[in-house]
Amino acid sequence: MEQKQNQFWQTKALKEMTKFEWEALCDNCGRCCLHSVQDGKTGKIKLLGVACRFLDISTCNCLVYKDRFKIKPDCERLSPDKIRRIIRLPYTCAYRTLVEGRELEWWHPLVSGDPNTVNEAGISVQGKVVTGAHVHPDDLEYYTAGK
Repeated sequence: MEQKQNQFWQTKALKEMTKFEWEALCDNCGRCCLHSVQDGKTGKIKLLGVACRFLDISTCNCLVYKDRFKIKPDCERLSPDKIRRIIRLPYTCAYRTLVEGRELEWWHPLVSGDPNTVNEAGISVQGKVVTGAHVHPDDLEYYTAGK
């Protein structure tokens, strides 16, 4: 596995990162773009097998990324101060990983040098979900996220 020479994520706090470095932390897994439900008793978040209608489920890229907050105002805006409070971020999320003091996994593109390893490792939603454009909102609860 090729290691990147500039391993900024190991030497900088999230607040110290440039916009480019912050964006590079995203592995494009698409998990944060899944609809979810919260268990009323336990508070646990369950990701559903339905992605936001703006997620290209074959590439796991947002189709409206630059304008996502204008087009979809409820899209979660990540910031270093909010990471710990966003309970729906998946355990594998690089932002959450770093805040919790863990190392990025081998499949993360910054570690592997290959943006496809997130798919090869089965971390991304590629091939596991449907897009919300094809699901009636009343039927969301019937879709579970694929493993």
